Amino acid sequence: MNYNKKTVTDIDVKGKKVLLRCDFNVPMAKDGSGKITDDKRIRAALPTIQYLLDQGAAVIACSHMGKPKGEWKPELSLAPVAARLAELLGKEVIMAKDIVGEDAQAKAAALQGGQILLLENLRYDKGETKNNPDFAKALADLAGADGVYVSDAFGTVHRAHASTAGVAAYLPAVSGYLIQKELEIIGGALAAPKRPLVAILGGSKVSSKIGVINNLLEIADTVIIGGGMAYTFSAAKGGKIGDSLLEADWMDYANEMVEKAAAKGVKLLLPVDTVCADAFSPDANTQVVESGMIPDGWQGLDIGPKTVELYCAAVADAGTVIWNGPMGVFEFDKFAVGTKAVAEALSKTEAITIIGGGDSAAAVQQLGYADKMTHISTGGGASLEFMEGKELPGVAALLDK
Repeated sequence: MNYNKKTVTDIDVKGKKVLLRCDFNVPMAKDGSGKITDDKRIRAALPTIQYLLDQGAAVIACSHMGKPKGEWKPELSLAPVAARLAELLGKEVIMAKDIVGEDAQAKAAALQGGQILLLENLRYDKGETKNNPDFAKALADLAGADGVYVSDAFGTVHRAHASTAGVAAYLPAVSGYLIQKELEIIGGALAAPKRPLVAILGGSKVSSKIGVINNLLEIADTVIIGGGMAYTFSAAKGGKIGDSLLEADWMDYANEMVEKAAAKGVKLLLPVDTVCADAFSPDANTQVVESGMIPDGWQGLDIGPKTVELYCAAVADAGTVIWNGPMGVFEFDKFAVGTKAVAEALSKTEAITIIGGGDSAAAVQQLGYADKMTHISTGGGASLEFMEGKELPGVAALLDK
């Protein structure tokens, strides 16, 4: 896949209308108060928005929120986002009452350079997720004949939706700063990594990571497996895993990965010991056992102390580390030890450290190591598919440099 895409700085936007796809899918308070509980994604969009406004562009921002499935759900309105964005920018954010209807059309037509308009939740229209060409064209038309499309929602580029891919058929399409950074850092780590390249893969399911493991075995020097999926590898080798998580249908694939690593000369590190519990509970009884020796009625919930040592030693002299997925049930303090240790080891290494969104990003932030990492991806699913070597529709749609 070509990562060398035109960015917002490669084109002239002065006096033009810019349709800007952001990721304003922020978490909201459950009490219906319309309060945003974490504005990180809004802040992440500011550099691109500020640049466009400074250049004299008229910005028509759009985003989805939640999964309204084509229905107008007031609790998923982007109005609270417009209010928070206005506070952060220190200027008015005009809010449209619809997406491509009369109100949005009138407000987009009247928009002047240096002003910003926010459309209502894109997923209120079924045409968004279906990548309906009529809906994509109606979105593009808001920017007018000499308008430009800027894509800056990395968390959605793995989906071929109207606002992420479809609009590029009607407007010249470039990336904003956020997507540019993701492409440069993750793309660079995959295409020409500073070696040794160490990939740490955790999380619960082998099935969701098999494509990533397969692709990383082509380019990494060491691949480390942790989390719930390690028990499928253990069972595949004939180990006893008690009541641990098992995807029996994926045992053959696990063995294939072990064989592939050996054939390619890639170090594949699996846990040597495990912390197991007599229940899936924060205050369960625990014991440390060797991998493949989990007693009946017990389940593995974290990597053990010898494994922690092994994994931390592997990242100490790495050139690049990519991490996706926790080492255990980090939501429970008792079983967060492995994940904490890996995060701490990454905070101390001289390597380029890339955290692939999702749970690992949440863990690093929760544990206070976020500022010690080179890059924390803004897209969980997108960064996974990126690491899998898949073409991302929302990136493929952008103009090449």
